[in-house]
Amino acid sequence: MQTEAIQKTDLTLPSIAALLDGHMAKQDTETLGARIARLRREKGLTQAELAEALKVSQPVISDYENDEIRLPTDALVQVAALLGASADELLGMKEPARAASNSGNAIKNRRLFRRMQEIEKLPRRDQEALLRTIEAFISKTG
Repeated sequence: MQTEAIQKTDLTLPSIAALLDGHMAKQDTETLGARIARLRREKGLTQAELAEALKVSQPVISDYENDEIRLPTDALVQVAALLGASADELLGMKEPARAASNSGNAIKNRRLFRRMQEIEKLPRRDQEALLRTIEAFISKTG
């Protein structure tokens, strides 16, 4: 009787396994905590700054990043917004949209990254003046 019910379904064990393998292949091996840490660093934020924005202590952020404690759902949404990612991206269910376009262009120097963020807030005229100064400096040294 039970074997008849199993045989009547379209999904067999091998087909279920294939579906799961295909789904798992799409997910990366990076943990939620590791993704949070990576995105936080890419944004140029410290754990303390992220903690302040979330109104928690810095050790809590450390515990999230080390997968010591679970990130509450409401905090997941806040973290995603603060880091400029979607909840799906944080959970590893969706490839980041910016991964292909900015993969090798991330600014690794945190101080430089923060300055660039401040420059982006300046009026266009001031940005252009700074770019001319930087270009002149680089052309003299290179």
